[in-house]
Amino acid sequence: MTSISPLLLATEGFSLNTNIFDTNIINLIIVIVVLVLFLKGFLGGILERRREAILADLKDAEERLLIASKALEEGQLELAQAQATAQKILSDGKKRAMAIREDSEMRTIQEMARIRQDAVANLSAETARVVELLRLETARSAVEKAIAALPGKLNASIQAKLIDRSIEALG
Repeated sequence: MTSISPLLLATEGFSLNTNIFDTNIINLIIVIVVLVLFLKGFLGGILERRREAILADLKDAEERLLIASKALEEGQLELAQAQATAQKILSDGKKRAMAIREDSEMRTIQEMARIRQDAVANLSAETARVVELLRLETARSAVEKAIAALPGKLNASIQAKLIDRSIEALG
């Protein structure tokens, strides 16, 4: 291959524009026109598909947002119901505990009263037994003293009167 000289190209109908500013503008215009004409359909299709994909994603995101909002509302409602149920259970538990405590206190008071009555009854029975024992002991002691003193105080006439009175009391 032989090298082509700029002079040869100039003689053949080609001329070189050495003005850099003019050549860049022309080149840019040519590139832009080629891009617009040839790539318009290709880039437009890509951009349109991308736009449709973005719109579909936005629509899907909005639907998921609505579903999530409904689920959040339902969850908050269930939470409120669960809290109300828990509060009711707590309140019922406190009432039940109070009733059990009061019942236990009443049973304790009744048991204490019963024990006290039993103690009083036992004390009364023991007192009666001791009084009876003291009475018997006192009577036995009095009889012993009377029997011991009697032989010196009884003569035949007093003894006859005593026997007569005893017979009268029996008869």
